[in-house]
Amino acid sequence: MRSNVAIDMGWGRLIFGQTFKTIESLANAVRAEEEDCRDIAFYIRDPHVMLSMAPTELFLDPSHAYRIWSHDYRHSGVHWKAFNIRRLSSGEDAAAVNDLYASRGMVRCDADFMLDRHATKLRTYFVAEAQSDGRIIGTVTGVDHVEAFNDPENGASLWCLAVDPQANAPGVGEALVRHLLEHYFTRGRSYVDLSVMHDNEGAIRLYEKLGFQRVPIFCIKRKNPINEPLYTVPVSEEMLNPYARIIIDEAHRRGIDVEILDAPYGYFKLKSGGRAVVCRESLSELTSAIAMSRCDDKRVTHRVLAKAGLKVPVQYINELPPSKPEKQWVVKPARGEQGAGISVDVRTRAELERAVSLAQEECQDYIVEEFIEGRDLRIIVIDYTMVAAAVRKPPLITGDGRHTIEALIEKYSRRRAAATGGESHVPMDDETLRCLKMEGYGRADILPEGRTIQVRKTANLHTGGTIHDVTARLHPALSSAAVDAAAALDIPVTGLDFIVPDVTGPRYHIIEANERPGLANHEPQPTARKFIDLLFPQTITQRQPRNLQ
Repeated sequence: MRSNVAIDMGWGRLIFGQTFKTIESLANAVRAEEEDCRDIAFYIRDPHVMLSMAPTELFLDPSHAYRIWSHDYRHSGVHWKAFNIRRLSSGEDAAAVNDLYASRGMVRCDADFMLDRHATKLRTYFVAEAQSDGRIIGTVTGVDHVEAFNDPENGASLWCLAVDPQANAPGVGEALVRHLLEHYFTRGRSYVDLSVMHDNEGAIRLYEKLGFQRVPIFCIKRKNPINEPLYTVPVSEEMLNPYARIIIDEAHRRGIDVEILDAPYGYFKLKSGGRAVVCRESLSELTSAIAMSRCDDKRVTHRVLAKAGLKVPVQYINELPPSKPEKQWVVKPARGEQGAGISVDVRTRAELERAVSLAQEECQDYIVEEFIEGRDLRIIVIDYTMVAAAVRKPPLITGDGRHTIEALIEKYSRRRAAATGGESHVPMDDETLRCLKMEGYGRADILPEGRTIQVRKTANLHTGGTIHDVTARLHPALSSAAVDAAAALDIPVTGLDFIVPDVTGPRYHIIEANERPGLANHEPQPTARKFIDLLFPQTITQRQPRNLQ
């Protein structure tokens, strides 16, 4: 067995504790971590002794270790039709994997490093590719211990399992783990180990389902800005939603004081250098009451944008449009948020009347708006600069030939809730039932294996929609229109909702403006960083860790 082994993983080093002859040399290896990296020291024999050597620099990672032996593993025999598992093979694959890492709060890895052909036996990268559009929806990394340090126990380990929270196909994580296990067991490895955060209940359920068992293996890391949430005591932030937390985490990294005013409703105060700003998520005191009221009332938003020469759809206020059977409409409350009371692609008079009743449950005044075919695009503008753009897609479910549509929607909602801190799920209401009927199904029907249907017409995240970053592909005309809209509304932070035929083209209609956009929905774009830049420009010069940009 080779001595003092630390394997570079791109995001940091994997330090094998059992290869170090002394605990002192192991502690020094962890303390030598490079800037912006996250080293992991695994297989620590005496963690308490090691921590005593550098208590201000090192900490015991709050993770559990699991192991599965090759003789305990059972093949599932399941063929996953919605996606396939293959090796990472291109720069595009590596970029997609880095986006997955960023969406899960993990450190990014250099693309050339992942594509290093000389390390393919040592490090193995698998990706899950959606059959429908070729999108990378999951990844997992394996390390061969025999290649790493001539392991006498003939083992391997699993790292960096990440699944796209937007994926509509079930079983991606399980398929990736099984593929990696079968890869190593086919090569004759005796076991595969992994480390998982103690509170990651979904992952733990998966691993135990596959036959992994807890083992007394400990992990030690170095205290750094990346690991800070793991070793510091949170300041009464357990009830904060993801939209408040992403801003507060960025403030902490800048050395800005945070005072939680009302955690359930996302109110907090940021203080630095004699300046204090109260925020409710991304809504701050810098947004005037006038600007907020313009966004709050969709009728006013429409008039302001139209007056500024921006393209908006035709609207009818508190009245049904002239009877035109060939037309499609959107019905929504004049005031409201999070997709409540909105009906999309309404076609008949009877549907219009039902949609109006649904809208009036949220607000007595309602809007009937021309339905514009195209993609639902959200553009974030901060300090009158376009910062992020993402296509929002309605929730889709894929059948497995065994479960009812209602059960599939429940499974989908659990995955979306877990990925968004409980913010996203598909309600089983009249609107969902209407959409199912348009697809030719009812809630109790069994959806055929591989069949994908849309269960909601709206793409709002709170009703199960998914969000896909398109910032790098956005046409300049769309970016310019978003900035012009923010200027017309005189609002420093906003999320503009567009309908576009193509994000790479100039054509658009602006549907709404949101005075409190969810910045957490647009990672890996630097929305939280730009928000804090706006509030506290004196902190801009401070270095930002690479995985948090």
